[in-house]
Amino acid sequence: MLSSAFPFFLQELPGARVVDGASNRLTSPRAIFLLALNAGSDVTSPLPVSLSFLTSCGKQRTSSDPASPETKREVSAAAAINSPPKLRPESEFLKSGRNKTTTTKKKTESLEETLKKKIYSVMPPTGTIFYNDVSEVGGTKRFPTSQSTGSALSELPLKMAEDSHEDSPVEGIALKRRVGLLSGVALIVGTMIGSGIFVSPKGVLLRSGSVGLSLIVWAGCGILSLLGALCYAELGTMITKSGAEYSYMMDAFGPLPAFLFSWVSVLVLKPSMMAIICLSLAEYVIEPLHVGCRPDVVSVKLVAALSIGIITYINCLSVKLATRIQNFFTAAKLLAIAIIVVGGSFKLMQGHTEHLATGFEGSHATFSDIATAFYSGLWAYDGWNNLNYVTEELKNPYVNLPLAIAIGIPLVTMCYVCVNISYITVMSSAELLASEAVAVTWGHRVLGVLSFVMPISVALSTFGAGNGSCFTGGRLCYVAAREGHLVDILSYLHIRRLTPSPALIFNAVLAICMIIPGDIGSLIDFFSFTAWLFYGATFLALIVMRRTKSELRRPYKVPIGIAYVVLLISVYLVVAPIVQDPQIEYLYASMFVLSGFFVYIPFVHYKLSLNGMGKLTVFFQLLLEVAPTKYVPD
Repeated sequence: MLSSAFPFFLQELPGARVVDGASNRLTSPRAIFLLALNAGSDVTSPLPVSLSFLTSCGKQRTSSDPASPETKREVSAAAAINSPPKLRPESEFLKSGRNKTTTTKKKTESLEETLKKKIYSVMPPTGTIFYNDVSEVGGTKRFPTSQSTGSALSELPLKMAEDSHEDSPVEGIALKRRVGLLSGVALIVGTMIGSGIFVSPKGVLLRSGSVGLSLIVWAGCGILSLLGALCYAELGTMITKSGAEYSYMMDAFGPLPAFLFSWVSVLVLKPSMMAIICLSLAEYVIEPLHVGCRPDVVSVKLVAALSIGIITYINCLSVKLATRIQNFFTAAKLLAIAIIVVGGSFKLMQGHTEHLATGFEGSHATFSDIATAFYSGLWAYDGWNNLNYVTEELKNPYVNLPLAIAIGIPLVTMCYVCVNISYITVMSSAELLASEAVAVTWGHRVLGVLSFVMPISVALSTFGAGNGSCFTGGRLCYVAAREGHLVDILSYLHIRRLTPSPALIFNAVLAICMIIPGDIGSLIDFFSFTAWLFYGATFLALIVMRRTKSELRRPYKVPIGIAYVVLLISVYLVVAPIVQDPQIEYLYASMFVLSGFFVYIPFVHYKLSLNGMGKLTVFFQLLLEVAPTKYVPD
C-alpha cells in the first residue's frame, strides 16, 4: 500500500474522517486519496470515492439506528471504498467532456454542484474545484507526457487563488499577483547587475580600443536594451501569461518554436546561468579563507551547490520572501555602486583626469570591432526581459510592466556608465584590462582599509542575481509544463504557498549538475547566440501579431519601427560571432537545438505517454504537496 509507505502523511491528518468513525470532519484532500489507496485502487486511475462518502464529510452523526439515513450513508461509503473502480478505456476517458449527451452533462453538473456545497461547509474560506475531465484542466490541453489523465490528485478539492484584479475568487489553484512595482524594478535591476560590472567589465574596452568609444558603447547598449524591453512591454500587456518569449512565440507561431525555446532555455541557458553566478559567489566567499593561494576547486563547488540549495529553498518557501530578499540585495548592490561612483567623483574633483583625457586614442574604427564591442556590452545588460517571465504574478501588469522597464533599464544604464568612468579615473586602460577583479583593485586604491567592502559587495550582488535567476527560470519551466511541453509535475503548485516548487527544484538540480564539470563558461559562450535567435523571433512575433491579431487589446503600443530595428540587430548578433570566429562548437549547439524535434514529435505532437510516469507524478504530488494548476486570465 502506498499509504503505508508514507506514514508521515497520515500523521499530518488528525482531522481526517475515516469510515470506522474515528473523527467527524474531513479537513485535508490527501485523506480522500489515502483512503482510496487503502481500498486497493490503482494510483494512476481516478479516485473511486463515492459522492455519498464525500458529501457526508463534515456532518455530525445524528443517529446510531441502522435504519437511519446517516447510518445508510456510512454503509454506502464503506461499500464504495471497498469496491474496485470501474475503469474506462483510455480513448473513451480522453474524450469524456466532449462527446457527452445533454442528459449526461446535466447530471454531471448536478453532482458537481452538490459536491461543492458539501465541501464548502468543510473548507469555507477557500472553496473548491472538481475536475471531471482531467485531460483538460483550466481550458488547457494536458498532453499525456506524464500520463496526466491518470493523475489521481487532479480530482481532489483544490485551493482557490484570488486574483487582485477580480472582486470574486477564481476557482482552481493558480499563481497569485504578489509582485508590485518596487519588486518588479528590483527584479530587473537585480538580475541585470550581477558580478560582471564588479569583476571584469573589460570586454567593451578591449574591443573598442579607447576610453571614449567604450563609454559610448556602454550607453548605446543601454538604449538598445531599452528599445527591446519596450517591445516586450507591448507583448506583456497584450499577452499576460508568464514565460516571456515562450508564451509570445506560442501565440504567434504555434507550439513548435515555443517548444524549441523551452528545450534550450530550460535544459541549458537558465540552469547554466544560475550555476556560473553561484560559482562566482562561491569564489568570493572562499577567497578570504585562502590568503596568498588560490581557493580549492572542490570547496568552491560545494559552496556554489549550497548557494543554489539556499536560493531554491527560499523561492519554494514564499514568493513574498523571495521578492523581499531580491529587494534587499538589489538595494545593497546599488549602495556598492553608489560608493564606487562617489569615490570616483572625489578623484575627479582632485584633478585625476589623465586617463579620461586620452579620449578616443587607439579606437578600433572598423565596423566589425565596434559590432563585437556592442555584442559584449549587450550581454552585460542581459536580464532586461526577466519581468516578462512573471507577468501572471505582477500586480496591475498593464501599468507596472512598462513602468518598471522605464525605471529599471535607464537606472542600470546610468550605473554602468558612471561605474566605468570611476574605474577609468583611478586606473589606466592597461591596468583595468590586466585586473582580475576590477572593483577590488579600485577599492584598494580608493578606500584603503575599507577595501574589504568591495568583495562583500560582489558576494551580495551575485547572491541577488542568483535569486532573480532562480525566480524567473522556475517560471519558464512551470509555464512550459503547463502547456504540456514538459512533464506535468513541473506545472504543479504547492497547495498552500502557491509556489512552483517542482519547477524550481528541477532548475536547481540541473544547475548543480552543471557545477560538477566546473568549466561552463565556454558552454554559455557557444549557446549565447541562441538567446539572440529567440529574441529576434520574439520581435518578429510582435510584428506578425500586429497583422494577424490586430483585434487584441494593447494597453501599451510601441512604434513598429523600433521592432524592426531590434529585429535587425538580433539577426546580426546571431550571425556575427559565427562569421568572425567559426568553431565546431557552434555546430554542436545548433544540433542540440534541432534535436528538440525528436522529442517534440513523439511526446508532444503524437502525445506518446511513458509507462510509470503516472505513479511517479502521484509520488511527487504527495512528497511535495503540490496540485494541478490553471491559467487565470485577466
